[in-house]
Amino acid sequence: MKKRIVILIAVLTLASLDTVAQGTLVSGPMVGHVDMREARLWVQTQGPADVYAEYADSAEPQRRWRTATVQTNAVSGHTATLICDSVEPGRTYRYTVVVNGTPQQRPFPMRFRTQPVWKWQKVDPPTMTMALGSCHYVNQDGYERSSGGYGSNMHIFDVIQARTPDVMLWLGDNVYLREPDWNSRSGMFKRYAHTRALAQVQPLLARTAHYATWDDHDYGPNDSDRGWFLKNDARDVFMAYWPNPSYGRDGQGIYTQFALADVDVILLDDRWWRSPDHRKDEPRTMLGNEQFSWLIDVLHASTATFKLVAIGSQVLTDNLRKECYSRMPEERQKLIDAITASGVKGVMFLSGDIHASELSKLDRPGTYPLYEFTCSSLTAGSNKDIDKQSNAYRVPGTTVGVNNFGMITVTGAAKQRKLILRVIDHEGNERWMREISETELR
Repeated sequence: MKKRIVILIAVLTLASLDTVAQGTLVSGPMVGHVDMREARLWVQTQGPADVYAEYADSAEPQRRWRTATVQTNAVSGHTATLICDSVEPGRTYRYTVVVNGTPQQRPFPMRFRTQPVWKWQKVDPPTMTMALGSCHYVNQDGYERSSGGYGSNMHIFDVIQARTPDVMLWLGDNVYLREPDWNSRSGMFKRYAHTRALAQVQPLLARTAHYATWDDHDYGPNDSDRGWFLKNDARDVFMAYWPNPSYGRDGQGIYTQFALADVDVILLDDRWWRSPDHRKDEPRTMLGNEQFSWLIDVLHASTATFKLVAIGSQVLTDNLRKECYSRMPEERQKLIDAITASGVKGVMFLSGDIHASELSKLDRPGTYPLYEFTCSSLTAGSNKDIDKQSNAYRVPGTTVGVNNFGMITVTGAAKQRKLILRVIDHEGNERWMREISETELR
């Protein structure tokens, strides 16, 4: 009789622990896409749970709204995106996530700020800041190379958070799928979950709007391309973890765009349609016809002062040792020619991938130069030999071969706007700064 009582108590205790675990957050909350009338909040729970968020304008804390309740489940890795649809422009909101009826406490601020109304208001566009980086590797015992962990300097996220950017732009390889991960949907979910749960990144997730594109390591194996047999699963997992404004069209790709004051940020997909590196029997592509046409349409339609085109692989370098656009020279030139022929002003490229940062510049006769701001690596191994590696378009003095991130500040009066580019290392030291004016990109 005593044995039965002990066993029953043990079972009840385990059940209680499981209920408590499912009622907690594993990762997040994270702020996703934020506009003037809507904000997205992302969370991941330990198990199936009912989740919603309550939020209030900081100026009216007594008046609260709540999102619809979402049930997390195993199909989406117990993630949820909550929509705050009762916000107003230019306001700061504090929020709380509620899991199974229990408010989730965090030892850091949880807030977001909606974008302000400024166009047609006879006021200067607001000053905004964006942090950007790529190549985020988090070690896990039992899943590392024989030489040991590849990731380090996780405190870089404390450095980024201290600069309080309005937006964090993730430029690909935001997660490193490994051999046990990439051949199954569940393996992908487990790797994303492990990376997203990094303690040092949680405060940054909770107060900055995050946007992402991918590169090969968060899409599939190294150098993976359009032939990757689990590309649809990779897309599903990406969408579960990144609350972007949209994800391609007609179930294809993950390209999208968003606005930041008078800047249009266009995120491209360099994997879904990418030709295999060693296939030479047909015209080679990185973007595919549909995405290429979409990009040119967006550039033509944009009235933004600056159009920042973000992509996982470098566009302007001629270093074929890298997985750069120069491996598809015909399409690369077609893109440059299309930008030139259209007369679109203010275009600049943003990229990652190479485990180092640098600024590249392509002069074009009769028009403004094209710049590319490459930012890498956040925590993955760094490319300390970047100075010795070729790039005919590199701006001298802009290489950084240690863990780092980029910062872009868009500021200035109307018609006199400028981009201030900075590279900051993992210790918080500014490695270089450049200003690029609106007039230089006309």
